[in-house]
Amino acid sequence: MAHPAATLTSLLRASTIQDHDEILKAANAAIKASKTDIDAQRTRVVALLKLDRFHDALRAIAEGGDVLEKECIFEKSYALYKSGELQDAHGTLKKSSTPFQSSRAFRHLAAQIAYRAEKFQDAADAYRHLSQGSGGLPGEENDLKINTLATRAQMEWNGLGNILDEQERQPSRDHLEAFETAYNAACTCIARADFSRASVFLKRARDLCEASEDLSAEEKKTELLPIMVQHAYVLAKLGKETEAVALHRSITISEILEAPTRAVAQNNDVAIGGAGRNPYLTQRIVQSATALSGSDKLFECQASTLRRNRYALDLQAHKFEGVESSTSKLIKESPSPTASVEIAGLGVISAAAHARMQTDSSKALKEIVPLLEKQPTDIGLLLTIIQLYVQTKNPGPALSLLDAFLRRLETASAPDYEDVRYAPGLVAVVVSLYRLQGRQNSIRAELAKASRHWRATSEESAASLLREAGVELLRSSNVEDIATAGDTFSDLAAKSDKDAVAVAGFVASFANNDYAKVEPYLESLTPIGRLTAGTNIQGLVDAGVASIPSSAPVSKKRPADGEAEKPAKRRHKIRLPKDYEEGKKPDPERWLPLRDRSTYRPKGKKGKKRAQEMTQGGVVREEETLELVGGAGAVKVEKASGVQGGKKKKKGKK
Repeated sequence: MAHPAATLTSLLRASTIQDHDEILKAANAAIKASKTDIDAQRTRVVALLKLDRFHDALRAIAEGGDVLEKECIFEKSYALYKSGELQDAHGTLKKSSTPFQSSRAFRHLAAQIAYRAEKFQDAADAYRHLSQGSGGLPGEENDLKINTLATRAQMEWNGLGNILDEQERQPSRDHLEAFETAYNAACTCIARADFSRASVFLKRARDLCEASEDLSAEEKKTELLPIMVQHAYVLAKLGKETEAVALHRSITISEILEAPTRAVAQNNDVAIGGAGRNPYLTQRIVQSATALSGSDKLFECQASTLRRNRYALDLQAHKFEGVESSTSKLIKESPSPTASVEIAGLGVISAAAHARMQTDSSKALKEIVPLLEKQPTDIGLLLTIIQLYVQTKNPGPALSLLDAFLRRLETASAPDYEDVRYAPGLVAVVVSLYRLQGRQNSIRAELAKASRHWRATSEESAASLLREAGVELLRSSNVEDIATAGDTFSDLAAKSDKDAVAVAGFVASFANNDYAKVEPYLESLTPIGRLTAGTNIQGLVDAGVASIPSSAPVSKKRPADGEAEKPAKRRHKIRLPKDYEEGKKPDPERWLPLRDRSTYRPKGKKGKKRAQEMTQGGVVREEETLELVGGAGAVKVEKASGVQGGKKKKKGKK
């Protein structure tokens, strides 16, 4: 009978990728014959890994003792990585006596662990070094391209896209050569909300996968399902609801092998075309379909989206107290205050639950504004209140609340509070509220402070904010603002000379004061001739400069120093009567009241009597003075009318 070790050796020489079960049997037989056979033990570990029996592989390494563990550092790290124990996998990999830089296999595994642990910047650096290095295996270049694109997509989803160069962020025609690269390039576009381009890449990925000759029918089906799930999502985001529903109905969710992809597909199936569904039934479907077990794990951006969707279903089912309790607990467990998008989103959901989903903005404000006193560091709640105030066209209280919150952060002693204070999102909200009130100087002051903060710490985390701050400060006539803009663009241009906005801003900031400083950057800018190509300059000159005529006359008199310029008085239009005739002399008594005019003729008996009593054309009444008895004085009385000689005239007989 042949020796087990010899049998194992001969089997390994003639083995192919389909012989892992036979290799495992032979390795077990060799170990049974000699328990100290390290080669047989390591062969068994590799065979178990090939058969995806990762926990069995870890047990086999533990049974082999310290000697086998030192020999199987790579295998143990890989088994831990596949089992979802990422921290242990990274720690085991560090124990290796082989430096990462000298072993491409170790560097590949380190990149994969960093990717799955969501340390995407470390993974991107590892793949960049592997791509630039030499000594790769055949076909490794394509794998590196696929993994690099996947890492970039994850960086975009997690808000780290600004770390990448603009050229790395944009998909190219090279990515259309294989369905894996086309799919990952589409994911990058989705993360940047470029859904039109993502749809093109996903369609290309589907066509290439279906036309592939290297895949079996079953493998094609496995690869196509995630592509179709992603494409249905993109169509829904593009507003093509009918096409998205039809595509999703063609997907059999139970046939998706990967549990995370299956959970995402079930979530999308509920979300796409889900209007009008029973929220209670939908809630049960989502809870049962998106639950994961074992080492299956969603990325945090996926998990947070599914979590928000479940809360949305709970709100539709009127489970307000449960949602408020759950979200408040998560918010309190997080660092406070925090600029995390996930925690801010939970604050918005908590506010909606507290307001019992009020659709009237004024009523919702009455419910949640008092809540801000109990949770003064809840940014999500604060932004919700600000949004409601803006919807009611009342930005004043919103700005007051935000200013008070920012002052609390500025006076706090914690160093992390400054990063929250100048978070790009909060700065954008402040600038928007100032712009609603026309406070241009306040906008520039806020952007100048934000620029100084991020330039003193890490400009990589707020590159977009620094660009916008520099552009706005360049418009100012203040020397200090222009100097701050120059420093901002100088840092951005030093980081990347391919950043066209940074280079142009740098040149605009120093062109008048220090031409020698900006001269090396001029070649990277688009020449003026190319920018003005096709422009009819003579036609513009002949047309003249367009200007808006001013309705108010401009005073030529210069105001005194310290005196505010008075606004020009508005001249009222002359109004003429309806019966006005040019050349006819107007009535000189037209300014007198009607009763005082000579043409006035009162109507009725009383009116005629009053007319007779008037002095103009009337009878002048005579008065007489009568002495009072006892020398008490005298009074004037009117003479009696119709009296002759102090006697009354007798009436004649009839």
